[in-house]
Amino acid sequence: MISNLVPPLKTSDSGDKALIWMHEFGVNHLPIVSGDQYLGLITEDDIMDLSEPMASIGGYELSLQKAYVTENAHLYEVIKTIVENRLTLVPVVGENNVYEGVVTLENILKHFAELSSVNETGAVIVLNLNKNEYSLSEIARIVESNGAMILSSHVFNNKEDNHLEVVLKLNVSDIRTIVTTFERFEYTIGGFFQEDEYRDQIQDRFDSLMNYLNI
Repeated sequence: MISNLVPPLKTSDSGDKALIWMHEFGVNHLPIVSGDQYLGLITEDDIMDLSEPMASIGGYELSLQKAYVTENAHLYEVIKTIVENRLTLVPVVGENNVYEGVVTLENILKHFAELSSVNETGAVIVLNLNKNEYSLSEIARIVESNGAMILSSHVFNNKEDNHLEVVLKLNVSDIRTIVTTFERFEYTIGGFFQEDEYRDQIQDRFDSLMNYLNI
């Protein structure tokens, strides 16, 4: 997932150059390095606060964010770092604080799509249930009893009413008997999507998000 398409800034680079790169790559943050050492992130707001944007950024006291992930961090840690720090990219640092590159939002979305088996053949079922009713082994047993298997599952927690939304991606396209079995065991079906319908929805949402990020 590490990309070097978005270059890091050097302390000798100017604020104007940073703004040009931010516009070019569609981000609001850029990493700053000294040699191979990661120093931190400069934001668009930092540059706007500079009294002399043409001067080198190394000559200013900047409110550098030190957010980063290590090169063996899991995708979920990368997402958490981006969300908590409201970043448009996250730097990746190796041993001895050596700068390795960045992970962009686009890379995260593509990798998450692979992790969620979005491009695999199959349909999606959404279950709504109470927290104390959740058992992935029981859900898997129902799916497998119908000759199917779960390719990926995601659980979304509604903190307001103590309910869970469980999204299952299955390896079959015809899920009518599986839906019927869940209903027979008194599961609430929040929705289900056949392969083409689900893929079109995901692709539309992905394209919309990419267009938003490029604005």
